[in-house]
This record gives sequence, C-alpha cells and structure tokens, in this order.
Amino acid sequence: MSLPRIMIASLRGGSGKTVISMGITAAWKSRGHKIIPFKKGPDYIDAGWLAMAAGHPCYNLDPFLMEKGLVIHSFQSHAQKGDFSLTEGNRGLFDGIDPQGTYSTAELAKLLKCPLVLILDCTKSTRTVAAMALGCQKMDPELDLKGFILNHLAGSRHETIVRQSLEHYTGLPVLGTIPRLSSSHFPERHLGLLPFQEHPEVEKAVASARKIAEDYIDLDRLEIIANGAPIQRPFIPYPVSRTLIETPSASPVFGVIQDAAFQFYYPENLEALEKAGLKVVFLNALSGDFPSNLDGLYIGGGFPESQAFLLAQNADFRRALKRAIEQGLPVYAECGGLMYLGETITYEGNTYPMVGTLPVNFVLEKKPLGHGYTMLRVQKENPYFPVGKTLRGHEFHYSRISNWTSCQFTPVFEMVKGYGLDGRGDGITYKNVLASYTHLHALGCPEWAEALKEQAENHRVLSGQTNPEEQQRGLG
Repeated sequence: MSLPRIMIASLRGGSGKTVISMGITAAWKSRGHKIIPFKKGPDYIDAGWLAMAAGHPCYNLDPFLMEKGLVIHSFQSHAQKGDFSLTEGNRGLFDGIDPQGTYSTAELAKLLKCPLVLILDCTKSTRTVAAMALGCQKMDPELDLKGFILNHLAGSRHETIVRQSLEHYTGLPVLGTIPRLSSSHFPERHLGLLPFQEHPEVEKAVASARKIAEDYIDLDRLEIIANGAPIQRPFIPYPVSRTLIETPSASPVFGVIQDAAFQFYYPENLEALEKAGLKVVFLNALSGDFPSNLDGLYIGGGFPESQAFLLAQNADFRRALKRAIEQGLPVYAECGGLMYLGETITYEGNTYPMVGTLPVNFVLEKKPLGHGYTMLRVQKENPYFPVGKTLRGHEFHYSRISNWTSCQFTPVFEMVKGYGLDGRGDGITYKNVLASYTHLHALGCPEWAEALKEQAENHRVLSGQTNPEEQQRGLG
C-alpha cells in the first residue's frame, strides 16, 4: 500500500504541535488535497481541531489502548481514503508510561513506518537546540527522522545560529522557521487548547494556523517527504462477528448527547455503534428535547461544568432522562456524562442541579485528580461487562464527588492503574446505567459496542417498541 504520510512530534507538550499540525493540514487542504488526520494518544480536543482543519474526522492511534495490529489496520483503512495523512504525536517524542517508552510517539512512528518531523521550541536557546535534536537522533536510529521545524524564534540572528547548528550536527534540514508570534487565536483551558466547540471563531482560528504554515513552513518539501514514505503491506484485521458487519432491518435507536457540554467521542466509538446494528441519533441536552422512544443512550465526556447553567435550565430534558432511566433505559456514561447523571455540579462558587439519577454531588478542583491511562478490573455485576474482565482506558478530570464517603456504592471497577472515583475504584451502576470517569476506545474494547447493542435490544423488546416506523415517528 502506498500511503503518503507524515508525523509531527516535539520534545515536550506545549511546543506548538497542534497549531502547526493544524496549519499544515489546512494548507494542504487548501491546495486541493484530501487529508486524513490522526492523533496519537487518548485525546479529544486536539483531534477535534485537526478534524476541523482537515474537514474530515480525526482518528486516534494508541498502542496502549489497542493491540498493535489494530493500530496498523485502523491507520491503513482510513489513510487509504486520502491523498495524505498527518499524525500529530503527543507529549515528548520518547515519553511514555514506562522507562522504555513502550507506548511513545516514537514507537508509533516506527510501527507505522512513518517519516517524522520534529518541532523544536527555540525559546532562549541556540546551539543547545542542536544538542537536544542530536540526542533524539542518536537515541533511536531506527526512527525515520526527516528534519525540523523551529518554533518561537526571536529574530534572524537567532534563526541563523540554530539552523546552522542543527544542520551541522544532525545533517538534517530545517523545514520551517516560525517566529515568536505576539497573538494567538487558540485560548487554553486546563492543560490544553479550548475545545473548538466552545471557540467563538473556529474558522478564523483555523485560517490563522494555515497562514502560519503557508508563511513559515516549506510545504512542498513536506509533501515530498510524505510521498516518499515506505510502502506498507496491508494488514488483515482480526475476524469480527457478523453482527458487527450486518445491520438488522429493525435497528434499535441509540441516542448520543453531543453538544457544547458533551463533546468527547472517538469517531471509532460512534462507528462501532453503527456497525453493531444501532441507529445513532444525536441529542442536545442544552436546548433540545429528550425523545420518548430511545432504546439506549451514550453520554460522553466534555465540560459540563462550563455549560452547567444551560444544562440546569433545560429541566424538561433532565426530568425526561431521569424517568427513562427509572423505566430501564440503558445508559453508558463517561466522565462528563457521569457528572451529568449526579445530583449537582458546583463550579466557580455556584451549584447547579443535574439529572439526579445518582445521589452524588460533584465539585471542581483547581488541579486534575485523574490524568492518564487507566487499567480496570471488573469486580461488580453490571449491564455491560463480565466480572473479572480487565479494561484499558484513560481519564482526565478536575472534578470529585464531595459526598463520596457517605454513599453506599461499591465501585464496579477496581483500579489497577489510575485514580477513578477515589483512587481505589471507578464506575457506578444503577438499574441499566453504568457511569465512570474512565473513557474506553472501541478498538481496544470490542465488547463495548456489542454490550450496548444487547442492552438496547433487550430494552426495545421489554418496552414493546418493535415497529421501526413507529419509533422513527416518536423521535419526530
């Protein structure tokens, strides 16, 4: 398979990877190319911005969450639909969860045989930048390192010293030189960019990133590098059941809340629901109505605290959802979805009512309580996963349950790695609800979509909703 591709990496987080990756993607798109973007690691916000720049969904590649063969298959199956693919790395090039960097950007680049361009933050440094680049080059000679993009340059003299040092010591070219820019169209929250769904001028922001790439980066040379990527042998995926391929004629209707409060969904997760035979419909908890005939519901992560006033204002939606849960509606909720199902959210001194299905109250802290990969062992009966099953996921949350010690819940999951609800467990179940801080990726947990489908089908039968035409009219 000839798959023109490139990977953008850096020495650390906060070096400008996302804006530069967006800029290259948008600039190539403006040339008439179809770009397929990828993001390494468990990330929704950067992936969302890359998707906006490409005009195409951005897919996550994560060797921790999914087997290597599935990483390769996911990459190949999506990349072959475009003219180029661009993958943005995460954190520093060799950073991972162990000293060997087993799940690092560097390991992903080697797995995909992907040409690599390294962004170097040159703030208050000159020849030392070359030392760091040379260290990366020598650290792993198997990497297909092609050159560098210099960021945050102070002027022409600064650029000249850094460029000459790099080219002398590494023998690799400088492919872009970006000055220290006075303004940014990309405000930040917590540890990264503001989600594009909350940005007031998304198109203007993408255009500004494109202009940076067009003005300061050698896009022609990057295209040559991408076109020179090694040929790949097609990877044959593992066998899947027929239910993941064939859609039944009477598909259960599965709601997904997707709005400014709940934004964090992997495209692969939504695709997995459809491949499992579910009809996915999107809901708005901020201003929409709650349908009466859903067979199941998925509430992803996001920032419900920043939209808490509007979530509280839409009381009809909250009450209808609570009634549906009491009547047995299957609901799977992650992080922000967990918070929404609780009694209240307290944010910036104000307390807002939420759905109230789970008798827990959430408060936002100034520092993250859970941040990184998780490993879970199922220890309690629940509607979706068998006891004893081990799951891999990730978490990122600033919230905690303020009344956890007075609750009588036994967590569904035992924490092998990560923080979860309290450092020991994660996951609360009630009737057909399972809500936790952990996010799962469908490629790393193929049982997830099948379990949601099974629960939706059961609910459909028990509620007597067997006529798809009537169900469609109910969604109105």
